[in-house]
Amino acid sequence: MLAAMTTPKQMWEQQQSQMQRVKNSGIISCNGSPIKDDKDEEMSRSALAIFRAKEEEIERKKMEVRNKVHAQLGRVEEATKRLAEIREELEALTDPMRKEVGTIRKRIDAVNKELRPLGQSCQKKEREYKEALEAFNEKNKEKAQLVTKLMELVGESEKMRMRKLEELSKNVDTVK
Repeated sequence: MLAAMTTPKQMWEQQQSQMQRVKNSGIISCNGSPIKDDKDEEMSRSALAIFRAKEEEIERKKMEVRNKVHAQLGRVEEATKRLAEIREELEALTDPMRKEVGTIRKRIDAVNKELRPLGQSCQKKEREYKEALEAFNEKNKEKAQLVTKLMELVGESEKMRMRKLEELSKNVDTVK
């Protein structure tokens, strides 16, 4: 974790100081006397070189990953911008429709408000019409009855006049 926080320069300085300590202390043999051996020093250098190579490889891979992440972030930002543009376009498309729908709904509500009293008036007129029609039909029946009665009376009146004429005619014939 600390290696990730230290810079490559600090890591190189740490490696140099470790190398210096190894050189200064020397290698202790079995009997406790320091031995400086070219072979051991060569192994230390080669181990240090391998360590440095691995550190450089790690650093290189870290940079590659960082570059990939930055590239991915760039693509994500572009996609986010494109999505925002698409969302704006969609909102622009739906907005006029919403306004038109709202306007039409308001007009429908206004027409409904006008229709209610007209419907009530129409129902009232229908009731009045039915009542007037019933009254008309009753008066028509009454008229028909009266016409029938009149016809009967006219018929009776004619019969009576005819009888009276016949009687008068008989009387006149008898008076002659």
